[in-house]
Amino acid sequence: MPTLLHRALSRVARIEPRELPAVLASFLLFFFVLGSYFAVRPVRETVATILGRERVADLWLYTALFSMLIVPVFGWLVARVRRSRLLPGVYGSVAIILAAIGSVLQTDSASVGVGAFFYVWISVLNLMLVSVFWSFLLEMFSSDQATRLFGFIAAGGTLGALVGPLTTRLVVNALGNAGVLYLGTAGFVGAIACQMVLIRIWTRDRDGIRAAAASTAAATQAPDAALGGNPFAGIPIVLRSPYLLGIAVFVMLLSAVNTFLYFEQLQIVSDTFPDTTRRTEVFATIDFVVQSLTIVSQLFLTGAIAARFGVGTLLTFVPVLMIGAFLMLAGSHVFAVIAVSLVMRRYGEYAFIRPGREMLWSTMDTETKYKAKSFIDVPVYRAADYVGAQFKTALDAVVSSPSAPALVGAGIALVWAVCGWQLGRQHDATLRGRQ
Repeated sequence: MPTLLHRALSRVARIEPRELPAVLASFLLFFFVLGSYFAVRPVRETVATILGRERVADLWLYTALFSMLIVPVFGWLVARVRRSRLLPGVYGSVAIILAAIGSVLQTDSASVGVGAFFYVWISVLNLMLVSVFWSFLLEMFSSDQATRLFGFIAAGGTLGALVGPLTTRLVVNALGNAGVLYLGTAGFVGAIACQMVLIRIWTRDRDGIRAAAASTAAATQAPDAALGGNPFAGIPIVLRSPYLLGIAVFVMLLSAVNTFLYFEQLQIVSDTFPDTTRRTEVFATIDFVVQSLTIVSQLFLTGAIAARFGVGTLLTFVPVLMIGAFLMLAGSHVFAVIAVSLVMRRYGEYAFIRPGREMLWSTMDTETKYKAKSFIDVPVYRAADYVGAQFKTALDAVVSSPSAPALVGAGIALVWAVCGWQLGRQHDATLRGRQ
């Protein structure tokens, strides 16, 4: 019997009554994960302006190396530890480390060593946390459910990403950057509670959550069992599959576009706002604007676009926007233009690219969803970050005009659009073949 809450939510997403508890728990879990991350993200950007572009570019090497290390460690844990223990443990570890960094920054806010560690750690962490979250949901929901529900669930993360930077903007002057990290710690404690509720729903009523047609190998496996196998299995799985290699290329192109914009942001913001607290406020404001736009799209557009026009549309829209953004930046290299470009890129990524990317994995088996996915989402992404950062630094050293890197970025965005369209067509064809 549909409840009042179900009737209200069904106006923005096609949620069936049996799915409602799992969808709400997923929504709240993503709220706490991204809310906590985005609360501390402006602190990371402020640390980056203190470290400087050259040092940050070098740190991306360590970020890539750390990313390569963390994936086999996570693969080993997934193979041997039940998800009911592993996933809450991941969020608990994050809470402890955030509190420890906050205590150090409270006494020495200008510490280069701690700042560099925090920058590398949080840069790896944000990708890993999101990858782990979606891996579990891909195991929990079927392909059809992913198309219908992932846009709405992603809105939970967006709401958190909206509340996080807004909270940071309101409290950073009173609490300082260390106090913001303590707020992030509290948020991850909330994530632990939500994950435990979601796992309880999953293990208690797994068949009731998944659609009847979703009789995959994952569905027949005992709930919460460790996956077993080789912790490095994700690498050969990717190398053997043209489809997964295509996803890897798409992620690398996404990283390249982000990298070009990121380093332009660091330079322009540093030149425009000398005060570091003011920089944190600026970054928090940009986050707030992005998430405000994103949540409306995720609630009302993302699922409808995917269901009617296919995943390829979600994956192509943002690259096309970025071609125009880079051309704008080539014509006018000022803060207003970089701010608009950042809002366009991040809004499109969170509203369309991220849900679309997760939908690409919905037809895969459980081992692929955890091990291959984490390999592409973290080390491949961060290795592409490092290569892109070094290429951008070399390009800036050779070319004096700021227009040239922007034009190169526009070319990368064009290739990115073509790749996204091809991946979307292949996914949609596979999904139609299973129906």
